Parts: sequence; C-alpha cells; structure tokens
Amino acid sequence: MTTASIATTTSVRTTQAAAAGATRPHAALTASEATARRRTVRALSREVALRAVRALYIELALYPKPGLVSFIDTGSHTDMNAQTFLRSLFSLRHYFARICEAGHEGAPFAELKKLGMEAEKRMLAATRGINTHRGAIFCVGLLCAAMGRLRAQNMTLTPAALRTALLLHWSEELSAHTQASGDSHGLQAAAQHSASGAREEGALGFPSVFEVALPALQRTLSRGAPMLHARIDALFTLMAHISDTNVYHRGGAEGARTVRDCAERFIGRGGTEHPQWREAALDCHQRFVERRLSPGGAADLLAATCFVHSLVSLPP
Repeated sequence: MTTASIATTTSVRTTQAAAAGATRPHAALTASEATARRRTVRALSREVALRAVRALYIELALYPKPGLVSFIDTGSHTDMNAQTFLRSLFSLRHYFARICEAGHEGAPFAELKKLGMEAEKRMLAATRGINTHRGAIFCVGLLCAAMGRLRAQNMTLTPAALRTALLLHWSEELSAHTQASGDSHGLQAAAQHSASGAREEGALGFPSVFEVALPALQRTLSRGAPMLHARIDALFTLMAHISDTNVYHRGGAEGARTVRDCAERFIGRGGTEHPQWREAALDCHQRFVERRLSPGGAADLLAATCFVHSLVSLPP
C-alpha cells in the first residue's frame, strides 16, 4: 500500500461536493453530490478496513509474545494456531468496512452491535467454533465506527479526536452495554474477580489504548527504536496495566498476578531497551505456557493500538 494510493482513495479534498455534503442532510444533496459522497465513504471504509485487518495481522505476527499464538508457536493454546487466526482475519475484512460506514452515517449502537454479532458468527464459522477475535471485533470495530464518525464531522484526525468521536456519539449506549448480561468466559471471569473487561474499556473510550499502550509505543519510537520494539513494549505495558479477563478465566487471581508481575519486571528493567530483553520476553513466554496463561485481552488492545497508530497517517 503506497502513500499515493491512500491519498487517491481517501482524500476528501478530491471531491469537494462530498465534503460539503457531510454537513448537509442527505435529502438536500444533488444527485452528483450524493454519488460523490457515497464514493468517498466507500473509499474511506475500504482503507480503514485494510488497516484494521493489517493491525490484527501485526498482532498475530509479533514475537516473542508471552502465551499467545504466533507464526512461531501456538503459545498456551492447543485448539488454535496461526492458520486459525488467518481464516478468522479473512472472514472479518468486510465487517470493518461496514461498521466504518455505519459510523459515518451516525448509526446507533444497536446497529453497530448487530454488525458485530454477525461478524462473530462469520468468525466462528471460519474457525469451526474457536474464538480468535471476539474482543477485536468489539474494540477495533468500534474504533472503525469512530473513524467514520470523525470523518463525517470533518474533525481533524488525531488519536484524541478519534476517542472523542467515539465517546460523543456512543458513550451512553456503551455505558448501558456494560450492565448487560452474557455467558462468555470473559464476562464470567469479570463477574467472579471484579475485573474490568472489553465492555468497560469501550464505555470509557479505551483508556488502555489511548492513555497506556499508545504512549508506550510512541516513547519507544521516540528513542529511535524499531517498530518491533515499540509493539513489544506496548504489549508488556498493557499486561502490566489491565485486568485481563482471559487471564482470570485460565489462571484465576494467581495467574493474573503472574502475568502482571512478569510484565512489570520486564518494563522495570527498561523493556526492549535492555540488551537482554528478548531472553526476558521468552522466559515470560515459557512461564505462561507452563501455566496455560494467555493474555488475549492485552493482545486485542495491542491490535487496537496498532490500528489507531496507523490511522494518523491518513490524509484529511
């Protein structure tokens, strides 16, 4: 994907009529303006979907990644591998475009939720019933919708503006969503251990992405380190910070302490700035595998972080 192709497909400036139409009722648009508007929105949604899928691929390919599936090994999992995740990614590519378009149109949360539930069904069909990306369907999907909303309102694209677009339009419905019941392993673990999960993150505008992981990633990049190091530091920072319901489900409170202590020790030694960071990360990986611990919540939020970071390069 080249910068030129991104600019060609997404720049609102290329269709002034569509940009003007973003602030006017659809009924007030001329036929040519409506056509230009649809073309612009579809181009945006396709580009956003590509970046969402790429962010999930980046998370899958990252290594060393304690307890999690990668192209190197299956981590703490015996029921899935990298191919399972790739099938899941392929099944989600249209979902991210659709939810971005829905966000652009100002769809209520109920419509976004319906799109997410349909995407989950496609994921489970592709993986033969294995949950690979349920958390990412929620968090990355909502961020796609927020990106669509931000563009519709002609807001300047920054991480803060993306979060604002999410909270301004869906915060009340997201807050109500945290009270809804369910039977997923994550919800059961959250209730048993009083741990926050994806729903609470969403209701608050994903603070672990915008206030924790993204600053960690940017700090590592600011010292001239490669992107691999930045993503590793962001992942360990998330593991040290969040109450991961995936970890609680597999290892209980003791497992959660193991993950947090390991991550805090890694970050306390300087993260990837330490000359033996890879050995330390691999040691954490081995410990997690032995205890069947898998910080899937942190992995979903890392993908969301990579997604947000990629969006800032989109032209206005």
